[in-house]
Amino acid sequence: MFAISWRAAPVWGLILALSTGPASAQDPRVVTLDDALELSGVAAEVDTAITNPRLVGPRAETDAAVALVDQARLSPNPEISLDVENVAGSGAFSGLQSTEYTLSVGQRLELGGKRSARIGAAEAQADLASLRADLTTVELGQLVRERYLAAAAAAARVELAEDVVARNEELARIAGVLVEVGREPPLRALRADAALAEARASLVEAEAESLSARAALATLWAGDEAPLVPAEFPDILPPPSLLSEAQESLTYRVARAESTAAAAEIERQRSLRIPDPTVSAGVRRFGESGDNAFLVGVSIPLPFRDRNQGNIAAAEARLRAANAREAVARADYEQAVATARARYLGAEARVETLSQTSLPQAEEALRLVRIGYRNGRFPLIEVLAAAEARDTIREALIAAREQRGLAAAELIGLAAQ
Repeated sequence: MFAISWRAAPVWGLILALSTGPASAQDPRVVTLDDALELSGVAAEVDTAITNPRLVGPRAETDAAVALVDQARLSPNPEISLDVENVAGSGAFSGLQSTEYTLSVGQRLELGGKRSARIGAAEAQADLASLRADLTTVELGQLVRERYLAAAAAAARVELAEDVVARNEELARIAGVLVEVGREPPLRALRADAALAEARASLVEAEAESLSARAALATLWAGDEAPLVPAEFPDILPPPSLLSEAQESLTYRVARAESTAAAAEIERQRSLRIPDPTVSAGVRRFGESGDNAFLVGVSIPLPFRDRNQGNIAAAEARLRAANAREAVARADYEQAVATARARYLGAEARVETLSQTSLPQAEEALRLVRIGYRNGRFPLIEVLAAAEARDTIREALIAAREQRGLAAAELIGLAAQ
């Protein structure tokens, strides 16, 4: 860290206002990636502890689908009917003397495997809802990792901007001294001051971007304030086996479950084309004689027009669409794995080269140029050029580490079972 000169006070006042807000005297607590995953509910061990609406909704849909399975297992309710005939007529049927009372109970009988087809379709929908809830959790986990990496990269860029400001303050001080003793023209001091002003502006911009990235991370668990994220990239490692079997991925399993649910719906719709008879039995009482008689009846709908052919055709079309999505999901998955793997390996190679070779060489070059500048052997422009080259490498290293983490996060999501 470095000392803040009086000229930087307005800038740092703005940074403090952006970071903490007027009503906050303390920074929010620092969170790690594990903390972020736990706060979002992705790493929650008990489902009842999940309060994130991003996960509560899909889990509620699963509960609803399970409840519909229980509903599908129920048989039709019996029906009771009471008929009163020959009431308040004329002649022999006046009053209630010729009234006939009929009390009967009817039961609709499901034929054609309706109940089993209905249960099968409901169970398929429940499995699909459960897989979609799992996929939502996986996608949220990937989003948390991505936004955490963005916040960590933004924090690293803030540190880089702070180092640039500190370096330019020192260069401006040295330039002022050299101008005073006549070893540098006044233009050198003006150039140093301009570079310092530009560095301070870049720091304000980096602080604002860091706050935006941290706020975006907090929205994933409906946080009230932006957490502090260290300027260190978490170790996000891809799966050891980079998914040799695409058909076992969670995305593909969801597509396959959609096909299964569509096929089950066809069976349900086909079972509905068979009419269900209603069997009834009852007793009739004749008011005039006081005699009783038992009644037995059967009613059957006649499927002359409606044989559910439209719903069957629609269900078959949905199955074709689901099968097509299943094939697309498999192809897209294999391509996504290959692309993410290539991105990860490429970013890892860049990180290795930049951190082990390029950055140490640039640091050493800058150190030597600064020593020469203090001794009057190099002009200021040489120092600025060497510093810019070093800062460019540091920025490239931050970007490479971020890209490596993003590719690893994608591979983790693709590997979800």
